[in-house]
Amino acid sequence: MKRLLSCIVLIIFAHNMSGAQQPAQGPCQTNAAFRQFDFWLGDWEAFAPSGKKAGDSKIELILDSCVILENWTSTTMGYKGKSFNTFNTTNNKWQQTWVDNTGSVTYYSDGVFTDGKMILTTKNEQQQDGSIKMLRMTFSKLSNDKVRQFGESSVDEGKTWKTDFDLEYRRKK
Repeated sequence: MKRLLSCIVLIIFAHNMSGAQQPAQGPCQTNAAFRQFDFWLGDWEAFAPSGKKAGDSKIELILDSCVILENWTSTTMGYKGKSFNTFNTTNNKWQQTWVDNTGSVTYYSDGVFTDGKMILTTKNEQQQDGSIKMLRMTFSKLSNDKVRQFGESSVDEGKTWKTDFDLEYRRKK
């Protein structure tokens, strides 16, 4: 009887090992929209148009590939921040929440991927300095090793835009 029981246990164990299935892929792995911003993933150095280094950024997938996490460290006086980026399947928009070590929070609620560019825009909101404006960031893949992040603001509800920053992300070797 022990022998028969041992054989059954071995057969079940062998069957489970050989038939072990990979975990099912979740919605973020199978929905192509979640992969639109993957060109930004990696370890980067960011440079201003002058060639001066502005900071370092590590961009990674978290939470079963549902969220793109940015870890930013500026070259300026210890400034650090993180952004959480995801595709919202309820409204089919990309969204980013930026938080930093000054207590600032910025919510880009209206993001679209169009013509190979990720464009994230805020609503018209009061800023920390008291001004009312909209913010827009456009991420463009320049090559496998370069991404441009172009930031703008508007004080007239998006009629005109002023450049706030222009960064070229270069993949670390």
